[in-house]
Amino acid sequence: MQETPDCFDFSKLSLEEIANLLQRFSVRLTPEEALTIQNSLLKRPPTYAECILWSIQGSEHCSYKSSRKHLNQFNTKAPHVILGPKEDAGIVAVATDKKNRRYGIVVSHESHNHPSQLVPYEGAATGVGGNVRDVSCMGAEVVAVADSLRFGDINRSKTKWIHQGVVQGIAGYANPLGIPNIAGDTYYDEAYNDNCLVTVVTLGVVREDHIIHSYAPANAEDYQFILVGKPTDNSGFGGAAFASANLSEEQQEQNKGAIQEPNAFLQRHILKANYAMFEFLREKNLIDRVGFKDLGAGGIACASVELAEASGYGAEVNLDLVPTSMNNLLPAVVLCSETQERFMWVVPKDLVDTFLTHYNKRFALPEICDGAQATVVGSIRTDGLYVVTAQGKEIVRARAEDITKGILYDRPHTPKQNMQSEPKAILVNDFNNELLKLLAHENIASRAPIYENYDKQVQGRSVVEPGWADAGLIAPFNEGKYPEEIRRTGVALSVDHNPRYNKIDAYWGAVNAVVESVRNIVAVGAWPLALTDCLCFGNPEQPEQMGEFVASVRGIVDACNAVKMYDDHTVSLPIISGNVSLYNESAQGAIPPSPIISCVGAIHDYAKAITYDFKQANSVLIMVGARKDECGGSIYYQLHQHLGRQLPQPDLAAFTKEIMAVHTAIQAGVVLSAHDISEGGIAVALAEMSFKNNIGVNVFIPGELSEDKKLFSESGGFILEVSPEKLNTLAQIFISYSVPFQSIGETTANPALEINSVINLSVSAAKSAWENGLVERLI
Repeated sequence: MQETPDCFDFSKLSLEEIANLLQRFSVRLTPEEALTIQNSLLKRPPTYAECILWSIQGSEHCSYKSSRKHLNQFNTKAPHVILGPKEDAGIVAVATDKKNRRYGIVVSHESHNHPSQLVPYEGAATGVGGNVRDVSCMGAEVVAVADSLRFGDINRSKTKWIHQGVVQGIAGYANPLGIPNIAGDTYYDEAYNDNCLVTVVTLGVVREDHIIHSYAPANAEDYQFILVGKPTDNSGFGGAAFASANLSEEQQEQNKGAIQEPNAFLQRHILKANYAMFEFLREKNLIDRVGFKDLGAGGIACASVELAEASGYGAEVNLDLVPTSMNNLLPAVVLCSETQERFMWVVPKDLVDTFLTHYNKRFALPEICDGAQATVVGSIRTDGLYVVTAQGKEIVRARAEDITKGILYDRPHTPKQNMQSEPKAILVNDFNNELLKLLAHENIASRAPIYENYDKQVQGRSVVEPGWADAGLIAPFNEGKYPEEIRRTGVALSVDHNPRYNKIDAYWGAVNAVVESVRNIVAVGAWPLALTDCLCFGNPEQPEQMGEFVASVRGIVDACNAVKMYDDHTVSLPIISGNVSLYNESAQGAIPPSPIISCVGAIHDYAKAITYDFKQANSVLIMVGARKDECGGSIYYQLHQHLGRQLPQPDLAAFTKEIMAVHTAIQAGVVLSAHDISEGGIAVALAEMSFKNNIGVNVFIPGELSEDKKLFSESGGFILEVSPEKLNTLAQIFISYSVPFQSIGETTANPALEINSVINLSVSAAKSAWENGLVERLI
């Protein structure tokens, strides 16, 4: 291993020489950034540790240097938003007790893409671990996770290897933690062959006055930093910078060192210790005297500097005090390694012994894992400087504000032209066979081979599991420690994005992701309260790829602004958390625009939630949302090797009225089951509703479209099952919202799918294709 210099003097080097020097020492800065650090920020040659620190803290992953300008368009505020996207997780109020105290759902949404492509199990597992820590450090109890996965061509053996490792990694971490997985979505597309996407959503619960913030409190002059958890090693060193660069096949082995190593059982123990500490702090009215942060990207450096700078302070860290599990680690590695299962507290001196005793004695961290402990590693500075020492030498001295701000960019961007075309009319000779092929398609077939790996009922809060409805649903307050008046509150979660839509048009692809995530929440009986987003894109240095990002953000903004709160139509749907993952690109090209959208909703009484399976024969079937010539990006077109041009383009004004009407009808007890119309169109939606209870349908869908487009167009909408005696009530509700609907048929005791006189298929045959489709492709 080559010896690293104490500092770099870039002043007399050409840009090419600077680039070569940075590459030789694996510092992920551009030559221009290196010169800015030396000439403008430090006004002296930077040390090796400072270069590493800026490469991480100034990375896309941490500083959002290419995206921040555009993210500022998001609406992040609303009366029910307790905390927007400025700390480790966002918080939205979902219940209020008789004392007028609000209870929040804490939400974090993160990606772990590059690591999961190279080392699938560890990459996915540590993605879950970091996301869970983000929620825990807000003072919350973690109650659920969800996953959104994008894999390459399912026919490739490497895709199957990555798929298996990722799913096992998510299960191998969340299951031992005792956290249920309640929702998710998965797509397979050749565009993800070299860049899989693994995004995780985590939910927690906390009372508003019990929130612990990710910053030092006011008057923190005598505060100290306490590092809690696993001893530091070299795993994950430079992980944030690695996640902010293109994947290179030539550097795969080197990059594996930037991937962390998971220990779920240690994290479970630390979470238990954290919960006990939260309780102590609440009992002693000390919540406002501490700050708490997960150690994720950038490790000790980023946690300490962010805890301090967010309150206008600086910090001093002594790396000689940091427990390590490896000898002769470089100080920069100790400072910036992303070793897992670690947290950092900032606490007043008079509480230090209490914290050390709590973790080291009461919860005996050193006995749980060799080298694990809680220890003081530094203190707050009042001069705004961030200073790091190692072996008696200063290796970092800079303004904390300069470090956390990063170096921002206003990237040039150009709109991408839609060059796709619509195919000629497709001749379908056998609609039964066409439906069977759709149901067996890897992007429609049952996801049971994925979610059956996950624990879905642990904690006893799950009300609606994956596979039962369009969204998962939990009862987060259904135990004695919460006030009786909020115990029946339900919280729904969905995750959505369609890569094929985004191949055609980034703006409408993003609109559809928001709209479908909202529709899924409404279909289970809840109302959408907030969104989170994981924006996964290609290279921002390419104007057309940056243009896709800009268009996608605009689509999210427009869709969110269209969705209003059910009880206050002046308030739009806010975004409270998320992250940006750029440089998802390899030599084979960039991924399609991938705005992964998660929606959180609430229902006052979880007993009123509904699932999408038909409940009885002789019900009336209602279609909400007209069938349109919008097969672009559909699975139907994919079966015939087409992408198309005319993807679904929702009428946002009409959409808001539709979800209001559907939600009102469900809450009135008028709707027996509900399902959104999405992948595969209305024919697939009807089939999926029939499977659980073996109930058939007799349906006729009117209109001027060709039969294939009526049945398989993915124009959004709902299918509602309604008892005949409730039909008039439903009609009155829909008329009051000026929302059109159509009665298209009925459920039948005969277990057959009879649709438009062109489909006559047994439910059992359709179900077999759907249940076995993904299983058989993964063999």
